[in-house]
Amino acid sequence: MGRPRTPLLDRARITTTALELVDEQGEFSVPQIARRLGVQTGSVYHHVDGRDGIVELMRERICEAIDSATLDAGPWDAAVSAWARSYRAAFAAHPRVIPLLMTSPVRAPKVLEQYERAVGLLLAAGFAVADVMPLITGLENLVLGSALDLAAPETMWELREETPTPQLARALAAVGAGRADAAFDAALEGLIGHGRTMLARITP
Repeated sequence: MGRPRTPLLDRARITTTALELVDEQGEFSVPQIARRLGVQTGSVYHHVDGRDGIVELMRERICEAIDSATLDAGPWDAAVSAWARSYRAAFAAHPRVIPLLMTSPVRAPKVLEQYERAVGLLLAAGFAVADVMPLITGLENLVLGSALDLAAPETMWELREETPTPQLARALAAVGAGRADAAFDAALEGLIGHGRTMLARITP
């Protein structure tokens, strides 16, 4: 028999299948990927650098949805805010993969390129080199935490009669719908404001 016109296995199919498994169950294994694709487990390893390699492929796939062009538009604060919103939207589509990505270092070239551009943007704006990564890491923590929050129930507090919490009830009622979006907006504004303060200490 001749070879099939469409290969049964490639890195793109492995990545898609791994993401499907994580979206469904919060985890994946190489044997599971192989079974779903109808191939031997060893065949998967011919295309990827083990489990860590698959995790990195998922990171790269998700980050392809981030609009890195936002880093080229406007002043640094507007650019970083737009990048953060696009970053959040990309990961909100696959929130269950976030814990897996936090267990391995970033190695994917396309992802590293985005961070390179973000660092360059902040340095060009006048930030001290020592201040750049704390600001970017803080932004990343905010974005990924908010992406997880978007997957949570709209109401995360279950009020009970045996535990009177009238002030909490008032506060929850005042928020209304869109709790996660409101929290993200407030935190992002605070982080950008902190960045402006850092920059003001340097720029006369």
